[in-house]
Amino acid sequence: MSLRRTKIVATLGPATSSPEKIAELIAAGMNVARLNFSHGSADEHRRRARLVREIAEENGQHVALLGDLQGPKIRIGRFTDGRIELDVGDNFRLSTVHDLENGNSDIVGLDYPDLVSDCRAGDELLLDDGRVVLQVESVGRDEVRCRVTVGGPLSNNKGINRRGGGLSAAALTDKDRNDINLAAELEMEYVAVSFPRDAADMNLARKLLRDAESEAWLIAKIERAEAVADDETLDGLIQASDGVMVARGDLGVEIGDAELVGIQKHIISRARKQNKVVITATQMMESMISSPMPTRAEVSDVANAALDYTDAVMLSAETAAGDFPVEAVRAMDRICRGAEKHPTSQKSGHRLYQKTERCDETIALAAMYAGNHFPGVTAIITLTESGFTPLIMSRIRSHLPIFAFSPNAQTLGRVALYRGVQAMPFNPADMPSSDINQQAVNKLLEGGYVQPGDWVILTKGDVYNSRGGTNSMKLLHVGESLV
Repeated sequence: MSLRRTKIVATLGPATSSPEKIAELIAAGMNVARLNFSHGSADEHRRRARLVREIAEENGQHVALLGDLQGPKIRIGRFTDGRIELDVGDNFRLSTVHDLENGNSDIVGLDYPDLVSDCRAGDELLLDDGRVVLQVESVGRDEVRCRVTVGGPLSNNKGINRRGGGLSAAALTDKDRNDINLAAELEMEYVAVSFPRDAADMNLARKLLRDAESEAWLIAKIERAEAVADDETLDGLIQASDGVMVARGDLGVEIGDAELVGIQKHIISRARKQNKVVITATQMMESMISSPMPTRAEVSDVANAALDYTDAVMLSAETAAGDFPVEAVRAMDRICRGAEKHPTSQKSGHRLYQKTERCDETIALAAMYAGNHFPGVTAIITLTESGFTPLIMSRIRSHLPIFAFSPNAQTLGRVALYRGVQAMPFNPADMPSSDINQQAVNKLLEGGYVQPGDWVILTKGDVYNSRGGTNSMKLLHVGESLV
């Protein structure tokens, strides 16, 4: 049975809130359901989360929940007529005191008073993801005076970025703090932090999560220019997180499109080297909001992310509000499977000349190298409590499916994001130790994942239901009596 290795994150929204649509998304290949806290009420998120849990369980699937915090997105206010048209050369003011509901073609309000201290003459401000560009001419006590260099329509509540970054808003807002509590209530496996500047922002988010009694893993969304300005800052952000998201919308606006592809590859590489999961996101299949088929450019974009060995690719508006949400997941599934046939997806030199620090890490790496070099191996089983061993395994390029056997529901959901890892409920404490190997292999036989005559690698610890205890590896011949 062929299993896709690259995971799919799909955002739920108005187009995918019914039980029928969520069931179709799961059947099409959604591995992680993203709840975007920038939109929708807490009760709407509760309902969607409950439906995902119930439908996944009914179908024997493990679908993780990812709560995406809104963060300090700096936005303009609203226009009296809903929108304006700006032409190149026009003068336009951004005011911290103007009425937020009554913008016009001369001035618009915004509720970010620090804009006047963050900007200086000559800066470029990008509105609506760069569709409108303003050059700062001068800065007053409560307004920034600009000239339009790229014109176009501008409507209510559009975001503002500064070319090169530097807007100083704190990463966690009061709304984010409330949404962290909601994520804890819903027992989400992952929480994504928007616009973190450095490791300190992630450390604060982790403290708030733990105070809310949540064991969720933290995803740092890399979307500020400051975050990728140098490797020390980027590595610090990665190290303080459990994973990262290459959030290409705001990041592309701040650093420029020409730099974006190289930075994406760099982030993926550095995250994997630090044993962190990585999601590639934003406009991956944007045309499928209104079209049943992706463009060739979008096919290439998704395939290249898969070839770069991202853990997951993400759909946003395509599934949250698009006309073809299920078709978008199916298309992404098809493209990832095609990319994974390429030989570069099956050969690894990861950490080949580096020392290991932990016993379970050593076993994980040894299992992957054994599997990649012994032709008869068709699957890897890892008995895991925390999910750490399959995480390390999934950093190695391989064609082999990795099956994470665990009694822990949070772990089974968490590994849904790991590249090449499949979750399997399994509690070794419920059976005699002499039966564990046979029962584990039988589970794969019953699922059609292995056949008699195949070899399977199994890793486990001497003590079950304990974290960090993996200390042994066995090669098992399917069809023989196993002990």
